[in-house]
Amino acid sequence: MTLTLLTSIAVFAFFYVITPGPSNITLMSSGVNFGFRRSCPQLLGIVVGFPSLVLVTGLGLSGFFHEYPVVQMTIKYLGIAYLLYLSWCIAMSHTKVDAKNTVKPFGFIQSASLQWVNPKAWVAALTAIATFTSSAQTMNKQVLVIAIVFLLVTLPCALLWLYSGKVLQPLLKNPVYQNKFNYIMAGLLVTAIIPMLSV
Repeated sequence: MTLTLLTSIAVFAFFYVITPGPSNITLMSSGVNFGFRRSCPQLLGIVVGFPSLVLVTGLGLSGFFHEYPVVQMTIKYLGIAYLLYLSWCIAMSHTKVDAKNTVKPFGFIQSASLQWVNPKAWVAALTAIATFTSSAQTMNKQVLVIAIVFLLVTLPCALLWLYSGKVLQPLLKNPVYQNKFNYIMAGLLVTAIIPMLSV
């Protein structure tokens, strides 16, 4: 791949990854409610989960979905249900953990699996593969390069969202403000689901 093409992939990846979406909203919320260190597994899940989705999609899963669209639709609606569940988790989050509060920060597996049930992530992965690959070159190598670029771009963007949450944490020590913040973030996540219904 040429430097120009790599730059184009990086720009595409940046605008996809940096914009508000389910992963970024949950990551920022986790930074507010649980701090930077406890949110690191969630961050790593996002950083690894989406590039792995790009990789698997590019290596043949898109053809499988084309052959069996019911599978894709099933994943889509399971994903929407999962995002609604995550919205509830965010709304119920609290910094102070007590006996009645069982909400915990999302782990690596939970965060990585979010990418696989997020229709927005599927659209971005399929778009990247369709746009930045050429039949004149080895497909596997091109897909690997695209996944690596997404990995390198996702890490700093995810860190920025998590750090933003960490910065807000001292400002939200008041439980009333923190609860309002959590409800707003949960509402934003539900709002992010709406465009997925038309995908």
